[in-house]
Amino acid sequence: MLAYEITGSGGLDQLICNNRPVPRPAEDEVLIRVKASSINYRDLMTVLDPVPRGINFPRIPNSDCAGIVEEIGQKVSRVAVGDRVSGIFMQDWLEGEVMSSHMLSALGGTAEGVLAEFIVLKEKGVVKIPDNLSFDEAATLPCAAVTAWHSLFEIAPVKPDSRVLLIGTGGVSIAALQFCVMVGAKTILISSSEEKLQRAKALGANTLINYKKEVDWDKIVLSETSGEGVDHVVEVGGAGTLEKSIKATRIGGSIGLIGVLTGGEINPTAIMRKSINIKGIYVGSRKMFEDMNAAISRNDIHPVIDERFSFQKAKDAFEAMRAAKHFGKLVITT
Repeated sequence: MLAYEITGSGGLDQLICNNRPVPRPAEDEVLIRVKASSINYRDLMTVLDPVPRGINFPRIPNSDCAGIVEEIGQKVSRVAVGDRVSGIFMQDWLEGEVMSSHMLSALGGTAEGVLAEFIVLKEKGVVKIPDNLSFDEAATLPCAAVTAWHSLFEIAPVKPDSRVLLIGTGGVSIAALQFCVMVGAKTILISSSEEKLQRAKALGANTLINYKKEVDWDKIVLSETSGEGVDHVVEVGGAGTLEKSIKATRIGGSIGLIGVLTGGEINPTAIMRKSINIKGIYVGSRKMFEDMNAAISRNDIHPVIDERFSFQKAKDAFEAMRAAKHFGKLVITT
C-alpha cells in the first residue's frame, strides 16, 4: 500500500510517499480502507516541525479520515466489515475528562496517522459516520468539528438565542457556525476577507466584521450585544486575539480556547473581574464525537469543503493549509 511518511525534520521535503505492507488487524482491531483524509493546522505543524512534538521517524501524519472496514479481529463487536467509519482523534479518550495518558494516543502525532491507503485502529477508537455524509465530508469531522462541538456544548451549552463570537473561517469556526445555526444561536463572525464573510453569511452568520477594517472589533461586538458582550467565544486565534475576545465576552461568559495561531501576552485581571470561564480545548472524546454525529444526522448538516486534492497531490494540500486562504476544510481523497 502507499502511505505518506514524515522521514525527517526538513519540512514538506521530508514528507515522502512510500510503499508499506498492508497492516493486519489484531483480535481487537479493524482494518480500514481510507477513502479520504482532511488536514488540520496541527497536521501541518507536525510535518514542518516534528522534533519538538516527539515524532519518531518515519511517521504517517494526519489525524482525520473516513473509510470502509475491510477486516475485523476475532473479538471485534462494535463494527462490522463494510461499515463506514472514522477514527477518533485520541484513540484512548472514550468519555469523561481528558487525561495525560489519552494524549499519547493522538493519531498523526505520538501515534501513527492516517494518510495512507489502509490503516489499522482499535475497535474502541472508531465511530460509524453519519449516513447523510460522503466519505470526504466525514473525513473533516474527527478534529475540527469535534473541537467545535466540545467548545459549544460541553463548557456552557449554547442554546437558542445564545450570542456566540467566532474567530475566522477555518475548519473549527465554520463547523461551529453550522452548529450555532442548528440550535438557533446568534453569531458574530470576524474575518479579514470580505469574500469569506459573505460565504459565512450564506451559511447563516448573523453579524459580520472585517477585523482589518475594524481594528477595534471588540467594541463592535459590544455594540451589537447592547454593551453586554457575547455569551461564548470559539477562540482559535490564540493570545493575539484573546485580549479582545475577553473584552467582547459578557460577565460570567465563557471562552473555548482552541488556537495557537498568534503570539502575545495576556493580563489575567480582566478574566477575574468578569468571572469568565476560559477552558483550553484539545479536540474531544468518542462520546462527544458520537453525540455530534447524531446531531449531524438529525439536522442533515454537511461540512464545508473548500478544496479537494488527490492522494498523489497531498503535498499541495499541505501547501494550501500553509497559505491559509481556505474556507472550511481541505480534503485529500484516496
